[in-house]
Amino acid sequence: MELARLEKRNVAILVSSQILFMVASITVMTLSGVVGQQLSPTPGLATLPIAISMLGTVVSTLPASLYMKRVGRRRGFITGTTLGGIAGGLLSFAAIAQQSFWLFCAGNLLLGLYQGFAMYYRFAALDVASPAFRSRAISFVMAGGVAAAFLGPWNASAATNLIASVPAGGPYLVIAILALVATGLLTQLKVPASGEPQPGEASRTMSAIATQARFMVALLAGAVGYAIMILVMTATPLAMRAQGFEMEQIAFIMQWHVLGMFAPSFVTGSLIARFGIPRILLVGTLLMAGTVLVTNLGVSLAHFWVALVLLGIGWNFLFVGGSTLLSTVHSEAERGKVQGINDLVIFSLVAFGSLMSGALSYHLGWEALNLVMLAPILLVALATLWYRLSPASQPRTDLTPLSEK
Repeated sequence: MELARLEKRNVAILVSSQILFMVASITVMTLSGVVGQQLSPTPGLATLPIAISMLGTVVSTLPASLYMKRVGRRRGFITGTTLGGIAGGLLSFAAIAQQSFWLFCAGNLLLGLYQGFAMYYRFAALDVASPAFRSRAISFVMAGGVAAAFLGPWNASAATNLIASVPAGGPYLVIAILALVATGLLTQLKVPASGEPQPGEASRTMSAIATQARFMVALLAGAVGYAIMILVMTATPLAMRAQGFEMEQIAFIMQWHVLGMFAPSFVTGSLIARFGIPRILLVGTLLMAGTVLVTNLGVSLAHFWVALVLLGIGWNFLFVGGSTLLSTVHSEAERGKVQGINDLVIFSLVAFGSLMSGALSYHLGWEALNLVMLAPILLVALATLWYRLSPASQPRTDLTPLSEK
C-alpha cells in the first residue's frame, strides 16, 4: 500500500512538472518570434530566438541524460529547472527590459536547455512506476500537455502587460516563477533505487544496443513522427495565411492540434497495454497518412481542423509508443546513453524539420509538402511490420525493462 502511494505521488509530481514546463515551451513557440521581430536588427532574424531554443535542446539532450545517469533523476531535473527555466526566464525578461536581441537569444538558449532536461520526465515515469503501471504512467505525464494547451497561450497573451514598463516581458517572468514552483515539487521526487544508476553494472556498447530491432523501431517511430509533426505544424500558419484565414482562426486550429497531441495520452497507455506497442505504432502511421489525405482534399477551415487533429493524435501514438518500446531495450546501466542518443536524434530531426518547413512550404506548396511526408510515414509502418513479424519481438511482449528480466 505504501509503495502504491509513493508511486502515485511520484507520477503526480512528474505530471505537474510536465505541465509547468509545457507552459514555458508553448509560450516560447507562441511569443518568442513576435518579440524577436520587435528586437531584431533585421526582420529576417525574427524567428532566430526560437531556432536557438531548439539548438539549446539539441546540444543539452545527451549531456542531460548522461548527467542524470551519474547524479540521479531528481538532481538532474532540478538542474534543468534552475539553470534552464529560472535563469532562462529571468534572462529573457531582462533582455526585453534592455531591448537586447542577442541577450534575448541567450535567454531562449537556456529555455531550450530546460526542455533538454524536461523531456526525460516521461522516462522518469517509467523509473518510478511498477511494471503494470508503466505505460499508463508515461501517458499521464504526456497528458500534462492538455492543461498546457490552454495555459501556454493564455500566459503568452494575458501576462504580456504584467510589468507595464517591460511590455511582453511578463510571460517570461511567469516562466521563471513556474520553474521555481517545479523546482520545489521535484525536491520531493523519490526515485526507487532500482530506477537510479547502480555502480558496477555491466553495460553493452551502444553499437550492440543500436542493432536491436526494437531499438531501431523505437527510435524511428519517435524521431520520424516528431519531425513530421513539427514540419507540418510549422507550415500550417503559412498555408492558412495564404488562404486568407485570420490569426484567430489559425490560433483555433493550433490549439486543437496541441489538444490532439496530448489529450489521447489519457488512454494511450491503456491501449498499449491492451493491444501492444506495434499495433499502436501502426495506427499512428495510419493517422498521419490520414493527415496527408485530408490536406489534399481541400483547404477549408474544416480540412485544416481535421488534418491537424489527426496529425496530433498520430504523433502521440508514435511518440508514446516509441518511448515505451525504448524502455524495454536497455538496462539501468545503459539507460543514460540509450535515452540520450534517442532524444539527440529526435530533436536533431525536429530542429531540421522546423528549419526546412518554410522552404518546403514555399517551393512545394501545402498539398505537395504533405504528400512528401508519405515516404517517411511508410518507412515507419514497414519497420514496425518487420519488427512485429520478427522473432525478436516475441520473447519481450511485456513492458519490463531489461534490467528486471
